[in-house]
Amino acid sequence: MKQSTDLLQGTLDLLILKSLALAPMHGWGIAERIQQVSKDALQIGQGSLYPALHRLEYKGWIKAEWGVSENNRRAKFYSLTQTGKKQLQTEMDKWDRLTNAIALVLQRV
Repeated sequence: MKQSTDLLQGTLDLLILKSLALAPMHGWGIAERIQQVSKDALQIGQGSLYPALHRLEYKGWIKAEWGVSENNRRAKFYSLTQTGKKQLQTEMDKWDRLTNAIALVLQRV
């Protein structure tokens, strides 16, 4: 049985931005990439993914354009904007500070 891992608030945004830093992708491709790179530890459902994509688009961090997917279906392809590239760096820096602080607290004696 696969266990789903809960994400810290805001972490999904970071994972999406990081996925899109490589190349434009459609929603299903983003979810699939996160699942593959995490070795199936993270599985993002549509109910979480698409609201996050809309939120990031609203913030101006990503943009969407219609295109044709690898299986010849019409799909929205998302890509980072210049603002999104800067935000990705900001979010990565915040993540590093957070994980370092948590690691300090959890250190075994």
